[in-house]
Amino acid sequence: MEQKNITRISEFLLLGFSEDPELQPLIFGLFLFMYLMAVSGNLLIILAAISDTHLHTPMYFFLSNLSFVDICFISTTVPKMLVNIQTQTKVITYEGCIIQIYFFAFFVGLDNFLLAVMAYDRFMAICHPLHYIVIMKHQLCGLLVLVSYITTALNSLLQSFMVLWLSFCTNLEIPHFFCEPNQLVHLACSDTFLNDIVMNCVAGILGGGALAGILYSYSKIVSSIHTISSTQGRYKTFSTCVSHLSVVSLFYCTVLGVYLSSAVTQNSHSSATASVMYSVVTPMLNPYIYSLRNKDIKSALKRLFEKEIIKQPIVFC
Repeated sequence: MEQKNITRISEFLLLGFSEDPELQPLIFGLFLFMYLMAVSGNLLIILAAISDTHLHTPMYFFLSNLSFVDICFISTTVPKMLVNIQTQTKVITYEGCIIQIYFFAFFVGLDNFLLAVMAYDRFMAICHPLHYIVIMKHQLCGLLVLVSYITTALNSLLQSFMVLWLSFCTNLEIPHFFCEPNQLVHLACSDTFLNDIVMNCVAGILGGGALAGILYSYSKIVSSIHTISSTQGRYKTFSTCVSHLSVVSLFYCTVLGVYLSSAVTQNSHSSATASVMYSVVTPMLNPYIYSLRNKDIKSALKRLFEKEIIKQPIVFC
């Protein structure tokens, strides 16, 4: 076996999407636009949920948490990439890479759990409407979110420690726009069998468990909707789930598509491009999916803007 030079490393190189200098301004402008859209859209959802008392319900409590997580999720990867493009460097420090892995795993895990919690909320509201107010109290809602945070924090620590145990050689180029755990495992010179086992098991237990909970909740919701006699009643009931179902489909389809395609093709640059869908596009679209299809959100935003306009002082020239 060929001997490889294993050294103490201090930095990695993020190759991004293209090394063509002419494409860098286009990539910078596109990702800056998507980042600003994601942050502003999710901030509006949070402000609407906080400012309007009509939205002080479990569904909007979970939605505002999801919006907060989406802001943090996209902020974990995109700003570093924008800084690297602007400064014309590809460097990320070893410590910075580990920190990025921790927060990436943390926020993608939170997205996963919060979507499952929101599915449970819709299940209780539709299948057990008479017990909904009694069961979905503030204490239970807070506990569900707290458990999600604790579970994903522990998982993120595990993912970070698994990467810290790896040894790296002279090839320190990551063909991605952020430190994605799978990419670092592929770069390692040491045995990665344990890393692969742990990462696949955790993904199966946490991701698969949350997805199974969502599918179970919606199977019960569909069964409950079928018992409603009127077509208008069925449509009105199902319309409360459409936004959440759209976000769930977008998130899980893109995540599964990225990891299944990368397992088949082993094309790192294609994986980086596909990762944009769940790490950038999904956080950007989530608030607009909810606001465009939700009359309560649109009404709350309208009242919020009207209130801000009234507060503005009138200046007479």
